[in-house]
Amino acid sequence: MVDMTVAGHPWWVRVGAGLGALMVTFALLVVPATPAAAHAVLVSSSPVANAVVPAAPAEVVLTFSEPVRKVPDRIRVIAPDGSRVDRGEPSFEGSVVTIEVDPSGPRGTYLVSYRVISADSHPLPGAYTYSVGAPSAPPTDSGGDGGDRVNTVVDRAVKVVKYLSYAGLLLLVGPVLVLSLLWPRRLTRTGAVRLAWTGFGVLVVATVGAIVLQAPYTAGGGLLDVTGSGVRDVLGSSFGAAHLVRLGLLAAGAFLLWPVLAGTGGRSDRVILAVLGAALLFTWPVAGHPAVSPAPAVSVVVDAVHLGSMAVWLGGLAMLGGFLLRLADDRELGAIMPVWSRWAAFAISALVLAGTVGGLIEVGSVEALLDTTYGRLLLAKLGLFVAAVVAAVVARQLLHRQEPARRPARRAVWAELAVAAVVLGVSATLVQTTPARTAVTDVAGIEATYYSASLTSSIFNVQLEMDPAERGNNTIHLYAYTPDNKPLPVLEWSATAALPSEGIEPLEIPLLPLTDNHATGEINLPTAGEWQFRFTLRISDIDQATVTTTVPVK
Repeated sequence: MVDMTVAGHPWWVRVGAGLGALMVTFALLVVPATPAAAHAVLVSSSPVANAVVPAAPAEVVLTFSEPVRKVPDRIRVIAPDGSRVDRGEPSFEGSVVTIEVDPSGPRGTYLVSYRVISADSHPLPGAYTYSVGAPSAPPTDSGGDGGDRVNTVVDRAVKVVKYLSYAGLLLLVGPVLVLSLLWPRRLTRTGAVRLAWTGFGVLVVATVGAIVLQAPYTAGGGLLDVTGSGVRDVLGSSFGAAHLVRLGLLAAGAFLLWPVLAGTGGRSDRVILAVLGAALLFTWPVAGHPAVSPAPAVSVVVDAVHLGSMAVWLGGLAMLGGFLLRLADDRELGAIMPVWSRWAAFAISALVLAGTVGGLIEVGSVEALLDTTYGRLLLAKLGLFVAAVVAAVVARQLLHRQEPARRPARRAVWAELAVAAVVLGVSATLVQTTPARTAVTDVAGIEATYYSASLTSSIFNVQLEMDPAERGNNTIHLYAYTPDNKPLPVLEWSATAALPSEGIEPLEIPLLPLTDNHATGEINLPTAGEWQFRFTLRISDIDQATVTTTVPVK
């Protein structure tokens, strides 16, 4: 009978206690109690944040960096007297949210409070103010959830289930691979099979937990604020669909796991199980950052490769340290280690390649790498990964020695796993953190870099808002008012932009009317300088006028 105890306790008790301690330590000490990170950002608004407009607009337009979905009753426009002036449900068209507003509201400062769900399934809460006529004391959203309120317990719980899903995956993949291809016949499979089913159970529980927690996470509620309608909304989203597919793949794979883990499964069983496992890997990236990256197809594939390589490497290490280095004899290890070394080398190479490609896509610049939380976490993960690889090299060198080196080799493998456990914790935090490519586009930017001006003609006034008034793509909003600052219907809008100092002739700006007195347009300004804008408005069959302004573009 093979001794399956270590220091008087079953090995799985020791391993479970060690992994549990690492998870608890990481959750308490490394994960800060910060608001849940949203992975979209507000890139422009109309009216612009802190702007002073001469008359109340008929609508508020929010433009985000990626498509967003509605959180019921979480978008409000509050008047200076504390009343709500938003009318009906806002409309969502991709990354643009349009809120109809009562234009007869009082003068003063208005509060726009919003909470939406970004395309990668994370909540985006926020608020900003604009003023009509003149600023006043800003109102508060006493009837809402506080706009940017985040339940930190739910936020931490979401990170924990992410961690558990990664841990469950590697504890499942490692035993399946080793028992299928490397396990010596003379050794009992009992402990390794238990580890595999433990990983399977942890993965199922983490997946169900992620679905349940997603409802209060996106709505801003607490752990007990889980409702049937909230869960139905989650299941109807891409996030819910990905997790339901994961549960379906796990259910289908369970029937094949029994014979494969017992050693009675045939080649076809292993092939089908491998196909199901590959499909399983894609359920993580399609519900996260990669699905909405600048190159989603590439990001999803490299993230799945990254995750699969991690599971092979770390899952194999758990089997090596927990079983083979302790139970296999020298002859068996002599046959196993060359094969494992090739597996590990391939997995680490794939990790590095996929991580590099994914990092380049999600970070985008050296500035974003150094100046964002996401970038710093990525650097920390890289440093820990290097430490794990160093431990792997030490373990391999020790294994080339004689029998007395087996115990230090096991210690090196467990050190490698300990570092890797922290890497998984960093990864669980990383997927909940705004990608660096998005984080550098901060809401503050729309407050500091826009251009606003009131242009006057003999028959109308025009409020111009241009965001961000910098070289590159710019959004323009035009509001037409009568000379006494009442909304003025416009029949036809036209606009041009020119930079005579650089020889740039007038460029036509396509304008889209949003309401009778509000139009918007986009223009790409190729260079900085003093750009000259001309706006022509026709308000009747015979009444038309043109206003001009010079905009300093950085």
